[in-house]
Amino acid sequence: MNMSILRIIFAVIFAIALASCSNKRITKANVDEVTENMSKKQVESILGPPTEIDNKDFLVMKKTTYTYRQGKDSVIIVFKDDRLQTKESTLSD
Repeated sequence: MNMSILRIIFAVIFAIALASCSNKRITKANVDEVTENMSKKQVESILGPPTEIDNKDFLVMKKTTYTYRQGKDSVIIVFKDDRLQTKESTLSD
């Protein structure tokens, strides 16, 4: 095989591997690591970026809802003034 073809194949495999690493799999174990009062940054370091973000700015507080979807399962995390207030999950063991 030609060396340039091998390099292209390697580059494609590397790009696919890199892309799959950036999409963290949501599991009950890593959702359990997420605890009350965590910051958005701490939550994202465990679960990765959310599938959806909903921001609401009220006069006295800011509320942000992160939704993580994975197949039929979902995890909903609500932040009040940038600190985790509640979390709900449909993930099973």
